[in-house]
Formats: sequence, C-alpha cells, structure tokens
Amino acid sequence: MKPVRRRAAALALLAAALCAPAIAQPPGGQPAPSAAASFDYGLRPRQVADGVHVLVGRSEDFSPANGGNIVNTGFIVGSSGVIVIDTGPSKRYGEQLRAAIARVTPLPVVLTLNTHHHPDHFLGNQAFPPETIAALPQTAAAIEAEGNAFNENMYRLAGDWMRDTEVVVPRRQITPGRRTVGGRDVEFVALGGHTAADLVLIDHASGTVFASDLVFNHRAPTTPHADIRRWMDALETLAALPARLWVPGHGEVSADASPLAATRDYLGWLQRSIDEAAAAGLDMAETLARPLPPRFAGFAVAEHEYRRSVVHLFPAAERAVLEAPPERRD
Repeated sequence: MKPVRRRAAALALLAAALCAPAIAQPPGGQPAPSAAASFDYGLRPRQVADGVHVLVGRSEDFSPANGGNIVNTGFIVGSSGVIVIDTGPSKRYGEQLRAAIARVTPLPVVLTLNTHHHPDHFLGNQAFPPETIAALPQTAAAIEAEGNAFNENMYRLAGDWMRDTEVVVPRRQITPGRRTVGGRDVEFVALGGHTAADLVLIDHASGTVFASDLVFNHRAPTTPHADIRRWMDALETLAALPARLWVPGHGEVSADASPLAATRDYLGWLQRSIDEAAAAGLDMAETLARPLPPRFAGFAVAEHEYRRSVVHLFPAAERAVLEAPPERRD
C-alpha cells in the first residue's frame, strides 16, 4: 500500500483536476464585453461543399467568455429541406443557429440530429421543431437520464448564456443506413467509444463526413464517457470510408484524414501511458504529474484534458492491476 499522505495528495489533485478547468478565462480574466453584453455567438456558417455548411467553435474549455461555443455544428441543404447536425450548448445558440440557417435558405428543417449526449451537442434543441429532433436510441436515453445534470452544470460554467435553456429529449430514433432526407443522399453510421453511442453522418453527394466527437482536430479529445479501445475501433471504421471532407466535433474541417490519425495516436498513447503508470505502481498524483509527449504540445487544452482523462481512466487501470493474478503483476 502507498503511504496515507500520498493517497491524500492524490485525492487533492483529483479534486483540482475535476474542478479547476471548467471556467477558462481569456487574457485579462474577463469575458469579451461585446459578446457577453449582447449574448451574440456571432455564428457565421461556412460553406465547405455544395449545400454543406459548418460552424466551427472555439478550441477552448467552457467559459462565460465563450458561452459554451466550443463545438462544431452544421447543416446540409437539400432540394426540399435542411438537415441540422447538433444544436449547440444553449437555447440562445440554437436560436441563433436557426436564424443563421434561415439566412442561407428558406427551406424548412426536416431533421435535427443529436450525434451524442454531451451538452454542447444537444442543449440548443429547444430552437428546433420537436418532431425533427432525432438521435440513436442510447443517445436519447442518456439525454433523458443525464441531461438535466448537464444543463445545471452548463449554467455554472457559462452563466447567463444559458438563460431559459431546458432539456429537450429527441423523439425520433435514428437507425443506421442510407436514405434520402430533404432531397439529400445521406447515410447514418452508428459507432461508439467517445460515448456509448456516437452517430456519424455521411453526405454522399459531397463526400462530407460529420464525424462528431469521434474525431478532434488539433484539440485534445475529451474522455468522460470514453471506452478507448472501442473508440480506436471506430476510428478504423471511419478511416475506411470514401470521404473527401472531414468535419470533426471540435477543430477545423479537414480535406484529409490526418485528424483521424492524430486522434488515434493520442488515444493510443493515453491508454498506454495510464496502463503503464498503474502497472508501475504509480498513484494518481504521480500519473497526473507525468508530462505529455512533445507531439501533443500543440493540441488545444491538452494539459487540462490529460488531467481530466487521468481522473476518468486511471481508477479502472489501477483496479485491473490490483485484481490481476500475482504472476501477471511483474
């Protein structure tokens, strides 16, 4: 057993890792005055392919300065309707996204997707017709079970940006497969690993893949509900798709698959590092103190996400070592 004082230090660092990051301030420690005063996310859709529009969020943690706008959302305009991919972190965001869509096309929204159950991807649902909101069954169940707790936490992290935001659970269930929606040839792929259920959307006309949070681009992945080995398998499945354009859940759109390779590299290193630390008898405090490899130094919020990941993943790795037969511990 480790000395009690080392366990106490680990618990102290655990508390710091859980509580410290969430409110990241811009230089000067204050929210951007114009944005905070007007609660304007400044959403400007960028057309990345014919009929395909993306809104790229900031590569930061949630904060009152950014109002939770750290997520990529998007929409696809077909011949008869619009498909929305994720609704953002608040009612305000959803309303402003809806207005941004209306500036591009008068066509109605016919399908609103929640790719998974993390709050920045579904808390804008109020702004969209309830009958259009859809998700994988496990995602809808997770939103129903955890949505209110996520919403309360977002109020703490983003403040008044969240005013009047309430949880809207998807009514429609998405099943995997290829079909025409709003006059657009799309395919739904059900994967997992970032969460228990991660929805990927392929737009076949443009070759655009909305990969959601299975892919991060120049931002460290988040792991609060992660199954790393399943996530790695999902990335292999994605890499086999005939894509021409990748839209990650966080970070810039990419014309090649390099964000998939980088995400896979990071996750592989993360799992090995934590497993090796546990096998070597390190405690959580010592594992938290280990440096990141230089190749990940340029990832946004890398040090913070590493600490969070240790908090999420180290207990299981340590338990696996302690429960292993004695001959396998050497």
